[in-house]
Amino acid sequence: MDLKEIRAEALKKLNDLHAKSERDLSATKSHLFGKSGVLTALMRSLKDLPPDQKPQAGKEINDLRIELMSKCDEKEKELHRLVIEEAIRSQELDLSIDVPLHSVGSVHPLNRVKNLLTDYFVGNGYIVYDSPEIETDYYNFQALNVPQDHPARDMQDTFFITDNILLRTQTSSGQVRLMEKYKPPLKMICPGRVYRNDDDSTHSPVFHQMEGLVIDKNVTLCDLKGALDGFAKFIFGESTSVRFRPSYFPFTEPSVEVDVSCFNCHGKGCRVCKNTGWIEILGAGMVNRKVFENCGIDPDEYRGFAFGMGLDRITMILCAINDIKLIWENDVRFLHMFK
Repeated sequence: MDLKEIRAEALKKLNDLHAKSERDLSATKSHLFGKSGVLTALMRSLKDLPPDQKPQAGKEINDLRIELMSKCDEKEKELHRLVIEEAIRSQELDLSIDVPLHSVGSVHPLNRVKNLLTDYFVGNGYIVYDSPEIETDYYNFQALNVPQDHPARDMQDTFFITDNILLRTQTSSGQVRLMEKYKPPLKMICPGRVYRNDDDSTHSPVFHQMEGLVIDKNVTLCDLKGALDGFAKFIFGESTSVRFRPSYFPFTEPSVEVDVSCFNCHGKGCRVCKNTGWIEILGAGMVNRKVFENCGIDPDEYRGFAFGMGLDRITMILCAINDIKLIWENDVRFLHMFK
């Protein structure tokens, strides 16, 4: 059989194939290219030809092999398409219906707020630092100027694993680890889970904080005010004002509670702000000299400020959630409200 006859016969077989002929296509490919195939036998027969005829004969056989392989590949794709179309027709599927067959999830409101704040602070030059959730008493308390007999320990009902190991009550422990590892100037945030034995409509044994720390020469309380004023305007709106109230934290001196003007009533008084016109949002202050000394930083050379906010609280304010437990229940009806 010459090459023209082989080509004509192969093309006729390929043209005759239909949607249910995938097995016939496989047989055709085996007939042409298999170990005992026609073209394979022709390639083997080249050794019997005179040397001057081998190059031309080899080229013609190879050109035919490439052409027929391409035709087989095209036919295979066509048959696959025909099979799909036949299946669609037989099952009466209407692919034009523009309705999702399955519910699509979305980012949890708590994670949305955390990501939003992280992007804001990173955009302002802060690094993101992670610290362990299982901490030692030293990092969670002692290095933050809260020794064993300090009354401030009563402010946080702690989950102790052993006398020295506990679930961290605040992300402030990340401050100490950062200052031990790196030297100033420093700008960091430390978001993460914290744990306290507290449980009511606005408190949970597990909740989230975001700690912020800035250390450099000549840092003042005015720098803290400016940083928090920018944060408040970003998250609550440009018309938001910030108010500092004196407070006490053992790891900052002076310490302040930070309020923002109510974004709902703009200071007039409403249910959201409990008719005060202000919403308490976080605690902050200038880093205590003793904390610097515990971390090997000269408090006469460097100053710094720190702030810590509850991500759950901010999420509840922004999303009008009145019970913190709703954040943790993973009720699909609740999550669909924030798609």
